[in-house]
Amino acid sequence: MKILLVCSGGMSSAIVVKAIEKEAVKVGLTVTVKSVGSGEFGEEIKNGWDIALVAPQVRHRLAFFQEAAADYHVPVTTVTPQGYNPLGGAIILADIKKVLG
Repeated sequence: MKILLVCSGGMSSAIVVKAIEKEAVKVGLTVTVKSVGSGEFGEEIKNGWDIALVAPQVRHRLAFFQEAAADYHVPVTTVTPQGYNPLGGAIILADIKKVLG
């Protein structure tokens, strides 16, 4: 599964990327997770992502991200504030499963 995480600058979410990867290993899920800044999202979404996650600090731009991803049929959802931390991998993967089914 390919997971794209968008935040304000693309760097603050590195801890969250690691949390997702760590939890995926625990549950036997193979993932590729990448973090980008909001300015890079439009170009990166073209690269075959299964889902895009919007960090809490840019959730006010959710509609913009959803519109940019629509042509590529990539669902976009927000990361809950509870999941946006070094121990939030399980919360985020549970939210992803809700969206992707």
